[in-house]
Amino acid sequence: MNHLDAELKNLNKDIVAMWKLVIDQLFKSKQAIENFDKDKVCEVLASEKRVDAFELKINMDCENILALFNPLANDLRFVLAVLKINYNLERIGDYSKGIVKLIKNADEPFEKKSLEEASIYGMFDVCLEMLTDSLDAFEHENNEKVRGIFKKDDKLDVVNKSANKIVASLIKHNPKNVLSYLDILTIVRKLERVGDQTKNISEEIIFYLEAKMVRHMKVKEEKKEKKDK
Repeated sequence: MNHLDAELKNLNKDIVAMWKLVIDQLFKSKQAIENFDKDKVCEVLASEKRVDAFELKINMDCENILALFNPLANDLRFVLAVLKINYNLERIGDYSKGIVKLIKNADEPFEKKSLEEASIYGMFDVCLEMLTDSLDAFEHENNEKVRGIFKKDDKLDVVNKSANKIVASLIKHNPKNVLSYLDILTIVRKLERVGDQTKNISEEIIFYLEAKMVRHMKVKEEKKEKKDK
């Protein structure tokens, strides 16, 4: 294994570790809302520092690889994809942090019924599925799996579009809880953005994998042509 290959292997390892950490953040955010669990809030806020540290390290490693090794073809695409995925994962971590801060500042839990009407639990589940599927597609180089993520994002868009009416109805029937309902609307918006960031990640995976597949097919064809001669 040459020096470039070793650097790329370490980069892959770090981005996967960051991915898993961000998934865990989002999962704990859901638990914090479901159970009004302020311990989970603290865990999410604490792990945000690790996410930020990962982002800085991965950015620096990508820049060093580009500057020192001048990677070409598929290696270059991999580094560029990781660079953008890194940014999107950090943004998802920020959204998780923003969600749990609403719990941290709340004096009482959100109404379960209101959370269900706004499809908060369902949105969390879809976001977690999207993130998990994107990681699986990246690790196993599965282009088919990554394409299914776009359909899941459509579900989040549908919920997001109906959120204003749902929250307006909640406020109308119980104006005393207006601040709580506005927080629920904020959570919907943040989860919709998580979906958008995950969709961006999926596009980067396709950018990297399709080029790799095309190159792989080209090499096979060249070998076949030589064999036929």
